[in-house]
Amino acid sequence: MLDALFAGGVFCDLVFGGIPHLPSPGSEVYADRFAVAAGGTATRCVAAARQGLETGLFAVIGTDLFGDHLAAVLGTQPGLDLRWLRRDPSVHTPITVAVANEHDRAFITYEEDGTRRPDTWDGELPHVRVLHLGIAEPLPGWATELRARGTLVVGGVGWDPTGAWSPDLLTRLGDVDVFVPNATEAMNYTRADSVEEAVKVLADHVPLVVVTDGPRGAVSLDPATGGLVRVPSPRVTVADPTGAGDVFTASLMTALLQDGWPLTSRLRYAAICASMSVRTLGGAAGAPTPAAIRAFLGRMPGSDLPDQDRALFQAALQDQENR
Repeated sequence: MLDALFAGGVFCDLVFGGIPHLPSPGSEVYADRFAVAAGGTATRCVAAARQGLETGLFAVIGTDLFGDHLAAVLGTQPGLDLRWLRRDPSVHTPITVAVANEHDRAFITYEEDGTRRPDTWDGELPHVRVLHLGIAEPLPGWATELRARGTLVVGGVGWDPTGAWSPDLLTRLGDVDVFVPNATEAMNYTRADSVEEAVKVLADHVPLVVVTDGPRGAVSLDPATGGLVRVPSPRVTVADPTGAGDVFTASLMTALLQDGWPLTSRLRYAAICASMSVRTLGGAAGAPTPAAIRAFLGRMPGSDLPDQDRALFQAALQDQENR
């Protein structure tokens, strides 16, 4: 039994932080911090595993230097099962160069077709409580089978380098239970002028939609009431916002597995974890543990964290630490 399974591309992130501004063509800027980190789907995996979920990774990386580094780093993560991580000598491990400061970030990525989300599953499927995968393309048969068995399926998307933002995506939302895009993705796919408008459009196609909105938190539409819900992110000193959305998604999945939590509590928990992750370079490196989250909650004023949520979070985190 896996609590969470993540399928998709894994990247070796070369992260440059503390730059004064993003470089323009023909210019050069100097960073004052640097890190090599696991990125993409790996960030979500690490975040889920650190929060006590038995987590699996279904992805493809190369047998090159970068693939060896990722396999070694991910292999030290307790609770992360790598038996479905394929090593393919015919492909290069995807690489992303990220430059970031407290206000923005930019990326350069190299990725080959053979390293994208695997479409076939060899062997027996595990029992999975919640699955995350990208839905820019139709769902593979193995994911459809898991959903038919009762797995909660969470869909995501990424930046569309073609600029088309095809509305065909909306036709695939019926194949998932939860959809978690960021604000840019949501507004582009729906042609909406605001995050709130985009949420309303997406909610017509999927049972639950949650749109991440950077430091402004997250926006959703409560299926129980039909009302819009916005939960802010706690203020922190930002070192690198790369991977914050991945940590948010993994933390939301953790919250979705908690019985009886209202939607606002699930969103607030995910927003807190995502905010904690941006304080260091590299999304996976900054993914918080239950002990770190408990300490962070202890420093949050009552005006930022309702008593009900504080009690729910502390109890769940104590259970995670005891697993």
